[in-house]
Amino acid sequence: MKYFCLLFFITVSNTLCAAGISRNFFADTGKKAPADTDTVIRKRSVSVGVSYGSDALFFGRTGPIKYPFLTGDAIYNSKSGVFVYGSVLKVLGYAPVDEVDLGGGYFYKLSKSFSGAASYTRFIFNKNANVIKSASSNDINLKNAYDWGLLKTSVVLDYLFGKSNDFFTTISNSKYFETNWSIFDDKDYLSFTPSFNMILGTQNFVQRYETDHHYQYVLPPSVIEHLDLAAARRNRRFNMLNYSLKIPVAYNRPHYTLEASWRYSIPVNVEGTLENRRESFFNFTFYYLFY
Repeated sequence: MKYFCLLFFITVSNTLCAAGISRNFFADTGKKAPADTDTVIRKRSVSVGVSYGSDALFFGRTGPIKYPFLTGDAIYNSKSGVFVYGSVLKVLGYAPVDEVDLGGGYFYKLSKSFSGAASYTRFIFNKNANVIKSASSNDINLKNAYDWGLLKTSVVLDYLFGKSNDFFTTISNSKYFETNWSIFDDKDYLSFTPSFNMILGTQNFVQRYETDHHYQYVLPPSVIEHLDLAAARRNRRFNMLNYSLKIPVAYNRPHYTLEASWRYSIPVNVEGTLENRRESFFNFTFYYLFY
């Protein structure tokens, strides 16, 4: 109960920021390391990986057209819990490199059931980058997770700043399963981590993205002026932004994981001239763990 109170206090009393791309390379504290976990191996390790996504999704919002992408990631974990990471993103069909992320943080574990991490990330964008994330360049993130047994609840508090400033709270409930049988030999297994996620926050980044990319100019100037003022007021409100269901399936071996995931996203309270609709997203990830 005391950890529930602590989790609630952190949720309501802090407004901190989260990374735009989730870190899939935080391995579990045990022998096995599923791709879709949110804890860090408490010994020295390095993880490297590559991912494909069917569209760039950022805090429940997407751009006006689909932007399938590839990312390359690396993370170093120390025994103390300090970690540093880097990521490179390329939107297929556009610039050689659209984005580079650099960051670091600290992982803590207060009990067997309660863990968390605090981190900072710097986003560096190509000047022609079209991903909706490009309105923000800094990310402060605080994540806390509690495993109730039947479900694992995580709360992520985000503060993004740069060209626009936004606050977000992401709440996720997930359940981890793994097979007790092998596929090819006694060293592999399948894992599943279905989750239901909710994102609440402001959305000033949407308006800034529209302005930078001139998408609002498809409307008459008189209409635009009215929409800009009204949208600016609404974008500052802290509202529900998105509901989503994610189902990842991972093939695991002692040092590497191959994961495929499907996410169904339901955006709500969409503001501005960018139209977001219900959409399915597909991601494929491979990473290798050295320790």
